[in-house]
Amino acid sequence: MPYTPSGFFCDRLIRERERRDGEGSLNKPQRFNGQDYKTLRQECLQRKSLFEDESFPATVESLGFKELGHKSNKVKNIVWKRPKEICENPQFIVGGASRTDICQGDLGDCWLLAAIACLTLNEKLLYRVVPHEQSYTEDYAGIFHFQFWRYGDWVDVVIDDRIPTFNNQLVFTKSAERNEFWSALLEKAYAKLHGSYEALKGGNTTEAMEDFTGGVTEFYEMKEAPKELYKIMKKALERGSLMGCSIDSLVPARFETRTVTGLVKGHAYSVTAVEEVKLFDTKVRLVRLRNPWGQVEWNGPWSDNSKEWATLSKTEKEKLQHQSAEDGEFWMSFEDFKKNYTKIEICNLTPNALEDDKIHKWTVSVNEGRWVRGCSAGGCRNYPDTFWTNPQYRLRLMEEDDDPEDNDVGCTFVVALMQKNRRKERKLGANLYTIGFAIYEVSVRTVSIQHFLPFSRCDSPFQMHGNKQHMQKDFFLLTSSKARCKSYINLREVTQRFRLSPGEYVIVPSTYEPHQEGEFILRVFSEKRNTSDEEDQQFRTIFQEIAGDVSTHNTVYKDLNTEGFSLESCRSMIALMDMDGTGRLNLREFRHLWNKIKQWQGIFKHYNADQSGSINSYEMRNAVNDAGFRLNNQLYHIITMRYANENMNIDFDSFISCLVRLEAMFSKSAAHRPLH
Repeated sequence: MPYTPSGFFCDRLIRERERRDGEGSLNKPQRFNGQDYKTLRQECLQRKSLFEDESFPATVESLGFKELGHKSNKVKNIVWKRPKEICENPQFIVGGASRTDICQGDLGDCWLLAAIACLTLNEKLLYRVVPHEQSYTEDYAGIFHFQFWRYGDWVDVVIDDRIPTFNNQLVFTKSAERNEFWSALLEKAYAKLHGSYEALKGGNTTEAMEDFTGGVTEFYEMKEAPKELYKIMKKALERGSLMGCSIDSLVPARFETRTVTGLVKGHAYSVTAVEEVKLFDTKVRLVRLRNPWGQVEWNGPWSDNSKEWATLSKTEKEKLQHQSAEDGEFWMSFEDFKKNYTKIEICNLTPNALEDDKIHKWTVSVNEGRWVRGCSAGGCRNYPDTFWTNPQYRLRLMEEDDDPEDNDVGCTFVVALMQKNRRKERKLGANLYTIGFAIYEVSVRTVSIQHFLPFSRCDSPFQMHGNKQHMQKDFFLLTSSKARCKSYINLREVTQRFRLSPGEYVIVPSTYEPHQEGEFILRVFSEKRNTSDEEDQQFRTIFQEIAGDVSTHNTVYKDLNTEGFSLESCRSMIALMDMDGTGRLNLREFRHLWNKIKQWQGIFKHYNADQSGSINSYEMRNAVNDAGFRLNNQLYHIITMRYANENMNIDFDSFISCLVRLEAMFSKSAAHRPLH
């Protein structure tokens, strides 16, 4: 992902419908590390050899970097084996994948396993992540693959089936069936995605839930849970949403310690069912949970062998599929559930399921950005001198909800801010930042209308844009936020639902402390149906016309009094946006470039008021600043010497060439800057 400096983060509006068949979609996932499963498998079959994955080898490096690193005694006796070396008749899946297939090993990834257990409740979802055509009997080649959602794109991860063992037993995740291996291989693929097994130690269930679904998560603290929580949980499960819960441990040393009731603090559980049963003349609400350990269960009312089950009819027992087995799964009353657990998280598979009563068609936008030290890492509002330098995203709410609750009119939307790659960079000393966001209303009275750059056409009820006019320090000193996340927190993602009046707003995502570098994605979900199909088709048509013909692209900018882009400029643009090294731009890369040029075009137009087709060197300083580049006087001087003509004017082609070079320069410097 190329780096885009402060104030100008790629205005990348991605709608799932628009990307249905594009690179990174469910139908066409990206190939992680460039590995194609079908090609590699066929090569192995032709050579009659088993696949060995050089990108995630059977070595200590794949195990970890500290507790599972070279200096650890834990790894000395670990032997990587294929399932056929571990047991007779190994199977990928035995009798269908189920939640009992997941038993935690010697790795603190209960958060991941709780999410996998939830995944097994929805067969369609499960086989999207775990392609089910894989086998140990038909054309076995020692190669398997799994699919995950990763920061806006679906990726296909290929692995070999060599798994860490100790005394011929799996070290990490295993199935209750000794000859079943899908869950162990899924864990390995997820470890590869993040760099090592050790990178999976410790986490939040919602992280894995979202990586399995591309969904969005909402949290409920039990002490602040809505009255209709039971109803919300039941409807969420009916829609296939994934659900987890946990008991907070205030003392870190007591994490994963058992209580007298058999529950474990600081440990992730799956919520696998919510039911209501008739007991005599009353109805009792029950919740079914599962401990990823595959053992250690609740021993209070409605536990496996409690007296309550004797009072239920046979029909009710069958309805609940009650079993008395030490498998980590148990029932408890909803009231006991609320008393004992402190947090519940619900991952809605698609934006359709965000309401507890009604199904809506939601529109989603994904905007990518980066906080850069000394440039756009301004910290939270507590740091007024730098807060304004954070990335800013314009949100235009255009239509009120069709069915307002309690006459509370407005536009409902959900904001989700996710920091990227922190888990993968743990071996470099990276930890999760404390992140959050604030939302400000921007009115015509606040900023003169001519300062707004034109919005792109979109018939959506809301529009998301990267920075247009970057709001300055004084705006935030004089303006209170209209809404904000409840708190800044060190989670991968901070999510919250809002209802605001139609209008124009700016969302400011930030870390709590200034000068903290990192990448992020900002997702915004709107309740209203997106109707921009016409725009999508128009864009695709333009791409087809331009593909392979650079000169066609120049016709788009006739109103700028320019002859078009030079060959040098076009080559620079392609080099900047060519993510896969092919020397050509695919649809997604072209959209990224198109949105950049549109924004830079808007900045140029603003300073080219006389429509002469050029701006002077003094205006160039402001234009570069508006594009998000903070340069010193020496660099401004170099730019003038390089790009201005003898009259000290800069035309559109030179302007774009300059910004492309700055973009590439900032990207290279950011890529080599050490983590702080």
